[in-house]
Amino acid sequence: MKEVGTGVLHYQNNIPEMTKKRIAIPMAGNVLSEHFGHCQAFAYVDVENNAITKVSMMDPPEHQPGTFPKWVASNGATDVIAGGMGPMAVNLFNEAGVNVFVGAQVDTAENLVKQFLAGKLTLNANYCDHDGEHGHGHGHDHGHKH
Repeated sequence: MKEVGTGVLHYQNNIPEMTKKRIAIPMAGNVLSEHFGHCQAFAYVDVENNAITKVSMMDPPEHQPGTFPKWVASNGATDVIAGGMGPMAVNLFNEAGVNVFVGAQVDTAENLVKQFLAGKLTLNANYCDHDGEHGHGHGHDHGHKH
């Protein structure tokens, strides 16, 4: 895929649901990595008509600022569920047309996607500023309908 997001408009409200999604999740072992840039692998969860059809694990390239968002988008991700993520990564995903859900709790990729699809994924603000301050917790539930 050379051009990610071309022809696909991403709106959060008043748009018919997409029937296919590819949700990327940064992993540490078998669970969500709390720090996006420090993950060991990415789980790619393919969803069709709100059902998980496939879960694949892929090793990312060597981490340099900005490489992970470009690599994740180039692998066809429509959405990313993450724990902590810096603002540069969020901006790069937004530019690529990839929806970002930050502040997810540590769990398996399959459980996170099931919660996401059911509109029950709990997100806390958790942007990493890389100055030693992580998480500006104000817990709330985002009732995403996907």
